[in-house]
Amino acid sequence: MIPDRRLSVAPMMDWTDRHFRYLARLLSRRTLLYTEMVPAQALWHGKAERFLRFHPDEHPVALQLGGAEPEQLAHGAGLAEAWGYDEVNLNCGCPSDRVRSGRFGACLMAEPALVARLVATMRAATTLPVTVKTRVGIDHQDNYDFLARFVEAVAEAGCRSITVHARKAWLGGLSPKENRTIPPLDHARVARLKGDFPGLEVIVNGGIADLDAAEGQLVRLDGVMIGRAAYQDPYMLAEADRRIFGEATPPPSRQAVARAYADYVAAELAAGERLSRMTRHLVGLYQGLPGARAWRRHLSEHGPRRDADATVITEALGHVDQAA
Repeated sequence: MIPDRRLSVAPMMDWTDRHFRYLARLLSRRTLLYTEMVPAQALWHGKAERFLRFHPDEHPVALQLGGAEPEQLAHGAGLAEAWGYDEVNLNCGCPSDRVRSGRFGACLMAEPALVARLVATMRAATTLPVTVKTRVGIDHQDNYDFLARFVEAVAEAGCRSITVHARKAWLGGLSPKENRTIPPLDHARVARLKGDFPGLEVIVNGGIADLDAAEGQLVRLDGVMIGRAAYQDPYMLAEADRRIFGEATPPPSRQAVARAYADYVAAELAAGERLSRMTRHLVGLYQGLPGARAWRRHLSEHGPRRDADATVITEALGHVDQAA
């Protein structure tokens, strides 16, 4: 089944691990979730258990791979299907030095023929949808024709869905953090792609701060991917099923989400996971509400304690409005 990509949460290194994805799923049943970028090379060397394990409740969930070696990416795409993912995505947008030194990420935009070969090789290895996430450009190669040539090559290789971060990436001179904020947004360029490639699913990423902005983009595009805004204020996802997907189910309360997540945390602790790796994802749940600072402080101070358990979360609820 092809995932519904009208709304998704972006792959974010160190943030969209399986614990955050479980939290996000408690908030929205329909939003498509992405893993952190997983190096295809790591899977090639037998680290599937470490990188691919996820909870069944996370569906729909997509695996994002980083790499530039056809055999390794084909292997990773096959593993994505074997492990039960709903989609496999090729990273052609990350500008970090670590990614660039491996000849993958945003630098692949300069090699559309290679990316087309990678996509074709991955598609031959799996029945899952193979998608691509990219930028509007790189360095001084940032005009529309450059982007259109890249997208055309990817589409001809059989990719039917592309997500475009509406900022170009500077491969030298800017940090990954600066690349998320300094290059100007160009949502109009992404929308132009949809007009020129009507048969291609085009999804916009970058600078989408809330569901109001997402709904505005959906007037002209097929989907919206929200990044850090959905992590820093995850409760925005609670309205996604109703507003984006037309569901009638009322959104869960923050308290209900926190208590359900505490049950998940208790089970993970019993399996040997560290508490702080899970409570860190909760700090934004009460963003903007009275008691939010005390909530964050309690989780931050007590989550790392060696003797702490899931009651840290229920204790933290004492600092916020129980009706929220």
